[in-house]
Amino acid sequence: MTDPVLMVIDTATTRIVVATGSMGGDPIAVATWPAGYRHGETLLPAIERLLAESGIGRAAIGGIVVGTGPGAFTGLRVGIATAKGLAHGLGRPIVGVPTGGALLAAAARADDVALDRLTLLLPAGPADRILVRHGTGASLLPAGEEPALGRDGILVAIDLDGRAPADACQRGERARAGLAREMLAVAAARMALGDVDDLAGLVPGYVTLPRGAGPSSGEVAWSRDPR
Repeated sequence: MTDPVLMVIDTATTRIVVATGSMGGDPIAVATWPAGYRHGETLLPAIERLLAESGIGRAAIGGIVVGTGPGAFTGLRVGIATAKGLAHGLGRPIVGVPTGGALLAAAARADDVALDRLTLLLPAGPADRILVRHGTGASLLPAGEEPALGRDGILVAIDLDGRAPADACQRGERARAGLAREMLAVAAARMALGDVDDLAGLVPGYVTLPRGAGPSSGEVAWSRDPR
């Protein structure tokens, strides 16, 4: 009998990540690819392919782990809906992990630096950016403003080529390579304590909401009103 595994899904950035790992948080297999605008077409087939290549059946999935952002509306919505559908259909627990926090942890591990020295930047529309720091969550950085890094601060940038320093973007790519590992570690620790999320209450943090949409469902958008 196959040991139970955790299934990871993150669609918060321009690269989709799906992965499997042990219930203790050790990675087994990771797949990542450019999201484009085809989240709905590519996500489920990629999950099935990853499971098949690893010799893991759906019944062996012991829990679902999903990134909650910040991220763009379409990608996050597809990712979280897919994760919720799997959790509901299989009768498995689900844990939402803030993608920004996991990326910070991955950056700290990749570059062997203290977590509190890092500031993460993510895009929020064509000009604004989202700033994420450990322990303080996410906040809007309006166009034209730069983050205050302090004397020893280090910038990490995701999906901001041309809008952030090249070295920060390079750190971002190293962090993204470790995203699945960090999500697995967080989720495994929470599941071991029985700390799982309610399907109905698990909502993403969007960097933007489409025109006419509102946060009545509890969803959060940090960007300014695009209208």
